[in-house]
Amino acid sequence: MSNVSIAGETRADFGKGAARKLRRSGMIPAVIYGHGQDVEHVALPAHELGLALRKVGLILEVTIDGKTTVVAPRDVQRDPVKRVIEHVDLVVVSKAEAAAVTAAAEEAVAAQEAEASAISEDSISAGEAQDAAEEAADHAAEDAAAEAGDGETAADAASEEAAE
Repeated sequence: MSNVSIAGETRADFGKGAARKLRRSGMIPAVIYGHGQDVEHVALPAHELGLALRKVGLILEVTIDGKTTVVAPRDVQRDPVKRVIEHVDLVVVSKAEAAAVTAAAEEAVAAQEAEASAISEDSISAGEAQDAAEEAADHAAEDAAAEAGDGETAADAASEEAAE
């Protein structure tokens, strides 16, 4: 559904300190693997990657050192408190797999939209719900008064029942 091109750079430094340094400079550490290819350690722009990861059925075209690789996100690690992206695993996909992911994402979005429109057509507005609730409360008060009898209020009837 969403093909996004993003430029990255290879990274040679590994470990916690190197990853923190990358994040401070506005990059996110990532790895690209799959289809018998060697694991490639890369750094991707944090802002662009964050925006891209919001899309459904994302296929990334990552360009590193002039070479473009078609990948899909496999795992996204986020800080549990700040919710910022800490690391991304990207898996290489073929053009056929990318087309299948795109088609599946389009079907899922269409199904969600159809369900949302059906719900909105069947539901009542907030004003109608409030009117119905007020009407039900009025009927309940009238029924309670009718059960209480001649001139007695529902509270009087309830207190008499409690006394017995």
